[in-house]
Amino acid sequence: MTLKTFVKISNVNNLSDARYCAGMYVHLMGFNLEEHNRNYLSPDKFKEITEWLSGLKYVGEFENSHPDNILEIVKSYKEIDYIQIREEAHLQMLVNTRYNLILKQQIRDAKDIQHLIAIAPSLKENNVVLLLESDNQTLQPEFIQLLKDLAERTPVLLGFGINADTVEDVLEQTKIKGIALNGGDEIKPGFKDFDGLADILEILELDE
Repeated sequence: MTLKTFVKISNVNNLSDARYCAGMYVHLMGFNLEEHNRNYLSPDKFKEITEWLSGLKYVGEFENSHPDNILEIVKSYKEIDYIQIREEAHLQMLVNTRYNLILKQQIRDAKDIQHLIAIAPSLKENNVVLLLESDNQTLQPEFIQLLKDLAERTPVLLGFGINADTVEDVLEQTKIKGIALNGGDEIKPGFKDFDGLADILEILELDE
């Protein structure tokens, strides 16, 4: 079994969620590595969870840490393949490391996407994947064409405004690389519960 699109799961902090998502063949699994974060995963807990998994890659997720601190922290997480950050200015300090990079950005209005379109060539040149989230949790109609324009210029993971009923249409209309769903204490696709995330993954299943 495979999925119709690329899928990242964020903020995973327990084995049951991790094993379920790995069994659904998601591509990336993210773990928060900042000690002050409520979803923080210690090196021992990370090892305990990941030793049960196979067939996917792992993301070290950071919100506020300086790149120097990030690179020191990930030394304790040997299996990390990607580093996810929020600060665009920090990219230059990480692009020459062995890690793949994900830049998470909050989308409040069309101007935010337009800014990303402007910097997209540089992101693509440095193999940076964009992860877009929004506190509004809706995908406004005006965003669709902008997301398509952005996805033509650099890889994009969409982390808001999707559900089981809309995900296939959104993928077709925008041509994005894939989607990002949130885990945590009760795994959910950004807005509801485990069933909502499971519904989305089941819609994306491809039988081989």
